Amino acid sequence: MNLFKTLALALVFASPLAQAGECELEIEGNDAMQFNLSEMEVSLSECPSLTVKLVHVGNLPVDVMGHNWVLTETANKDEVVDAGLPAGLENNYLPPDSDKVIAHTKVIGGGEEDSVTFDTSALTAGGDYTFFCSFPGHAAVMNGTFKVNE
Repeated sequence: MNLFKTLALALVFASPLAQAGECELEIEGNDAMQFNLSEMEVSLSECPSLTVKLVHVGNLPVDVMGHNWVLTETANKDEVVDAGLPAGLENNYLPPDSDKVIAHTKVIGGGEEDSVTFDTSALTAGGDYTFFCSFPGHAAVMNGTFKVNE
């Protein structure tokens, strides 16, 4: 009987922790120019803000194989990528102060990590969003779908 009570209490206290974890997502980039995820998802009703943590699991330096995580509406991705190249590494290969970028991490090298926390009110449930790496040449293969649910 004590085992049953212990398990029941564990479930009660674990539920809020599981929900809190849904508002924190982690994605990895590597030296093979790949993200480990092709899809990410958030629930607007559960997450008024979202933290995305990028971990570069490779070894190459930032100027050779840097990665970042950028979120835009899918229709704006190519424009942001094209405008990012001349912006350079010092601007994370993103156009400064662009209203087309919803959220982004800084460009990091092997063994580094960075996080971004943003207000999900900028997102619309069912909207068409894409995440990608804006380092030159990476966005074509390092991208994925970002799903937004109610």
